[in-house]
Amino acid sequence: MSAPIAAESPPSTPGIAPAELALLASVFVVAACGLVYELAAGALASYLLGDSVLQFSTVIGSYLFAMGVGSWLSRHIEHQLVAQFLRIELLVGLVGGLMPAALFAAHSLLPAGHALSFRLLLYGLVLVVGILVGLEIPLVMRILKRHFQQRYALKELVSQVLTFDYLGALAVSVAFPLLLVPHLGLVRTGVFFGLLNAAVAVWALWLFRGELRTLRAHALACAFVIGVLLAALAGADRLTSWAEDRFYGDRVVLRESSAYQRIVVTAGPAGVRLFLNGNLQFHSRDEYRYHEALVHPAMAAHGAPKRVLVLGGGDGMAVREVLKYPGVERVTLVELDPHITRLFAELPLLRTLNADALRSPKLTIVNTDAFGWLEQQREVFDVIVVDFPDPSNFSLGKLYSTTFYQRLDQHLAAGGYAVVQTTSPLIARKSFWTVATTIEAAGLTATPYHAHVPSFGEWGFILASHRPWRVPDALPPGLRFLGPDTAWAALFSFPPDMARVPAEPNRLSNQTLVHTFEAEWGKVHE
Repeated sequence: MSAPIAAESPPSTPGIAPAELALLASVFVVAACGLVYELAAGALASYLLGDSVLQFSTVIGSYLFAMGVGSWLSRHIEHQLVAQFLRIELLVGLVGGLMPAALFAAHSLLPAGHALSFRLLLYGLVLVVGILVGLEIPLVMRILKRHFQQRYALKELVSQVLTFDYLGALAVSVAFPLLLVPHLGLVRTGVFFGLLNAAVAVWALWLFRGELRTLRAHALACAFVIGVLLAALAGADRLTSWAEDRFYGDRVVLRESSAYQRIVVTAGPAGVRLFLNGNLQFHSRDEYRYHEALVHPAMAAHGAPKRVLVLGGGDGMAVREVLKYPGVERVTLVELDPHITRLFAELPLLRTLNADALRSPKLTIVNTDAFGWLEQQREVFDVIVVDFPDPSNFSLGKLYSTTFYQRLDQHLAAGGYAVVQTTSPLIARKSFWTVATTIEAAGLTATPYHAHVPSFGEWGFILASHRPWRVPDALPPGLRFLGPDTAWAALFSFPPDMARVPAEPNRLSNQTLVHTFEAEWGKVHE
């Protein structure tokens, strides 16, 4: 066994000493762990408080501020640097590693109207973890400087440390959405990186055991933290299941994370529900109202659609309605998340809901971003169905912009119709009419209408075309909401509380719709 490393004995052999390599590797791990906690907090804020760029921005801003505070506070640590570094690593591993689990549990336990309490807990934990992470790198640099002052000038030392720091951040920024969240989930990802922080503490304990005054106490602290984190890792799935069962009410029959979102399907006496990032997408008891209203006014008014494009709608419900027209020859579905289309094409429960629409020989599924896909393709369609989530962040807001609708127009046949799901004209009145104004600014005629869907309330849609919409002569048989006696005039007329209000077009340069949507729907949750 090698002798303990002493402060007054810098290495004299050429190459990188084991202690030096260990500390630089620790920098890599520390940076990776710190970024994971930051990303996990941002993702959880989006999942639990609404999928909004505001949540990610404020969490990251608070975290970086806290890191700055931690770096400033490091100047006051003057003695027992290794011992202090070891304690900080254990605290970061414990608090940061358990933060996702604590937030999931708190969100489920807090009563209705708990948003403020949850935010206080969220940002409190973010600040604590950020301060601890901010203390780490300055301490590592001072330990390296003390032990290897004859090997490196200050500029070389800073360069070495920051290189490993940025490499760690790069590695985890790629792995977090592509590997960690899809395969481990947020809770287990947090705990796993907490264990890595604890491993760094154990490493420091072994390397610098000759400097520590209370070796036994530090060893017991390491064992305690690792034991707690291992127990949390073993119970992560149970905790996530318990929290989601409480949050969603009904029995959760599917819970998975893709590279893009958290997917939860529940089943209860009233039916099946799909949630993406905690937001309800459909309820099987009344989704037919939404999808019939979305698809058939455009399809039936066209008369003889042969080529149909569906953007979004990876659950296959809109495709199901499109396929009720025998004359349709080809349907192209563009859905960003392949996880969604796979689930709804393979799982028996979900296949029943979409009547096996995603297995139709007429259907071509393209898993890519619709914004870029429209720019790259030249095909023209008779009907285009746009079934995106609401514009709750800038990534979605671009799909409601003048630029997007101009691209849509390039793929719409001269006599064709496009239809866009357009949030609630009652709850988000200005948001709804902003979309109408945006479609008109793109050079298309906007024909708005609405329908009542019990799970969502009054819901809005907008037809976009170059020719006036006309009442359909006929509808496919077997519809449950629309029919020969449908009061079309009621769908296309708006009472005073949903009547048009002035609105500016949503452009990529301003994304006014995202801000308007956030303000209007935010009032509902206050």
